[in-house]
Amino acid sequence: MIGIGKAPCDNTLIQHAAPATPCPEGSKRWVLAAAIIGSSMAFIDGTVVNVALPAIQRDLHATAFQAQWVVESYALFLAALLLVGGSLGDHFGRRRVFAAGVALFALASAGCALATEVQHLIAARAVQGVGAALLVPGSLALISAAFPEKERGKAIGTWSGFSGITAAIGPVLGGWLVDHYSWIWAFLVNVPMALLVLGIVWRHVPESHGPDTSSPLDWPGAVLATLALGGIVYAFIEAPTQGWGAPLVAGALVLGLVAGAAFVAVERRSRAPMLPLGLFRLANFGAANLLTLLLYAALGGGLYFLPLNLIQVQGYSATVAGAALLPFILLMFLLSGWAGQLVDRFGPRLPLVIGPAIAGVGFALLALPGLQVNYWTGFLPGVLVLGFGMTVTVAPLTTTVMNAVGPELAGTASGVNNAVSRAAAVLAIAAFGVVMAWAFDARLAEGLQAVGATPETIGYLQARRSQLAGIELPPGTDATTAAQLRQVVQGAFVAGFRWIMGISAVLALLSALSAWWWIRRAGPPRS
Repeated sequence: MIGIGKAPCDNTLIQHAAPATPCPEGSKRWVLAAAIIGSSMAFIDGTVVNVALPAIQRDLHATAFQAQWVVESYALFLAALLLVGGSLGDHFGRRRVFAAGVALFALASAGCALATEVQHLIAARAVQGVGAALLVPGSLALISAAFPEKERGKAIGTWSGFSGITAAIGPVLGGWLVDHYSWIWAFLVNVPMALLVLGIVWRHVPESHGPDTSSPLDWPGAVLATLALGGIVYAFIEAPTQGWGAPLVAGALVLGLVAGAAFVAVERRSRAPMLPLGLFRLANFGAANLLTLLLYAALGGGLYFLPLNLIQVQGYSATVAGAALLPFILLMFLLSGWAGQLVDRFGPRLPLVIGPAIAGVGFALLALPGLQVNYWTGFLPGVLVLGFGMTVTVAPLTTTVMNAVGPELAGTASGVNNAVSRAAAVLAIAAFGVVMAWAFDARLAEGLQAVGATPETIGYLQARRSQLAGIELPPGTDATTAAQLRQVVQGAFVAGFRWIMGISAVLALLSALSAWWWIRRAGPPRS
């Protein structure tokens, strides 16, 4: 579940954007409604797809690594194009670009619902990611353009409140649709929402532009960022099935690394870079983004596998799996105001050490459950501790990012930190897939030997090990043998899941250590 709630600095992107352009008083509530519904589409999509993955994998006969691509193709284009998507609105009109993003997102959602092969679904999800890269920053820009600074606080509160509700009900709604109808409806639900948003935009939302439309768009940076992320992600996802020595895997990895180096070189020389690298020379800004990279890699990569465990191993329904992280979301929603005061009371360093450390304990607790575990005693403690740790972290993290720069760079700094969190999740899901495949394969081989499986059964299951916990047993297997084999398969997945939670815990603790070493009490912001 890589889209739990909002990414860091979303609120700050609105608060510290360019000055508002004149907007009729009667249009402001319509602007806010369009932004809320539009961003809700992306929030819901970021969470419900993980809950629907087991059903998608089963119906489309997909491997677990193809199921990874269903999530990654969307997240990759969103992360790579997010910064340039905001610039497009400034250049060509925020209303126009936002509407284009909503329309593209809706068309791609319909394409997802109509997909009969997993490759078609992956392609449609990639188009969805492009639409989201226009839609997400566009929804925030609409609010900043319509509301003057003295009114933005109330608008942000309303937007955040509805975003919290969306984050809470989205996975549950998606799970219910999967259980009672089909995973197709998890995508089709976006279409009527998009039509409503487009109707509001057409009738009630005024056009606005950024303060400076003369600077060029950083298309080379956007292309290189996409190639860098895409190449590395492709290599990590495909390596377990093709092998690291396969030409496509090795070539993709080289392409990703070369594109990443070229991206850095281009951004250093660009007159208007999408990622101003000079910001990272500011001590607290660089440290805050390192913390973001480590912690959100743990969060996005670790929680991707949680619904798979709950549905395919523990036997929970999609609805129950969708509700599993509700305590996490509610904690962040209810305690966000209290967490926002921590920097004022203790400075940035202490909360950014304690919060990720608590989150690391939460990941460690999630590594404990085995097979046939009750949610309340097995998973809930870890979810609560993880949620509290993230609550302590997010508001101080946002404040630290903003205090590290001057007000003229606040919007840019927010966007960079937001993009770092999304890119971290994209890379972590791909890398954790390699760990899962390694641990699953090793434990599966041991378990099949231990139960005395026949060579034919071993060969059948080994040939389908890329399906992970979704493996179908050999036809005609008797009930007793089937129960043994299913327990072996599920135990192999739990072994991989424990490795992933353990790595996530280590990443969270490393993020806490990075804050301990490099975060300092904020001084005067630097330009």
